[in-house]
This record gives sequence, structure tokens and C-alpha cells, in this order.
Amino acid sequence: MDSYTPHPADTSGVALPQSLLALTEEIARNVHEVWAAGRVAEGWRYGEERDDEKKTTPCLVPYDELPESEKAYDRSTAMETLRLILCLGYTIQKED
Repeated sequence: MDSYTPHPADTSGVALPQSLLALTEEIARNVHEVWAAGRVAEGWRYGEERDDEKKTTPCLVPYDELPESEKAYDRSTAMETLRLILCLGYTIQKED
């Protein structure tokens, strides 16, 4: 596996419209919820420090209680997902 080189889609030219910025935060929140549900299903639980053997992590808390660095990771995932959707030619619109 030493030869694997990631090649993510180049979304650097895609600017997210203002209307999607609030959606970014909602997606980030859900990304965390999906991650947390997966960890709980695998037997992980809250712990002051991450310990892979004991399956504990300090990130098993509600999104609003995460450190800003963890929220930033989830936001980045959300923004890149939205940029890719737009880059591929799809549109996103909210139904009234």
C-alpha cells in the first residue's frame, strides 16, 4: 500500500454560495452524529483520552460540546462534499 497516492477531485475553483453556508453546519453536525453512532455500535464509549484498546474517546459528546478543532474537521468534510456536488454539475435547492 506504500504506492497509494490520494487524488481528490479539485474543487478549489468552486465557491459555495451564501445560501449553502448554513447547510454546511447542518451537514457537519450530522457527520458527527453518524460517526458517533458508528462508534457506539462498535462498542466505543466516552473517555477523557482516546484509547483504541479500551475503545474510549473524548469526542463521544454532542456536536456543540466538541472542541473547535473537531468541528472544523466536520465542517471541512461538509464543505468539500458540497463543493464536489456542485463541481459535478448538480444543483442544490431548498424546497419551500
